[in-house]
Amino acid sequence: MPGIVGGTLRAARLRAGLKQTEVAHLINISPVVYSRMERGRVLPSLPTLYRLCAALRTTPNEVLDYPTSLPPDVVAAAKEALLRRVRQLDAHQALALIRLLPGVR
Repeated sequence: MPGIVGGTLRAARLRAGLKQTEVAHLINISPVVYSRMERGRVLPSLPTLYRLCAALRTTPNEVLDYPTSLPPDVVAAAKEALLRRVRQLDAHQALALIRLLPGVR
């Protein structure tokens, strides 16, 4: 896991056009510690992970190399469950839900 995080941190840093020392300064850690993270020697703490994501304009999922989308079977099951719930709404509830949709007034 540290090797994966190190590689994704490096890629995000390069995309952001920052040096290791700049990232370390932005998130208030030692440049040596940040360098160790990128080399896969140490994992960031949770608060540090969130500061890294903000500084590098990325997400925890990307840094941890988790997929950004759900598997198709999970998506299908979630859609079916949502449709079952929507069908149980009365007219007022359905209208309120529709008004939450983007572009609907």
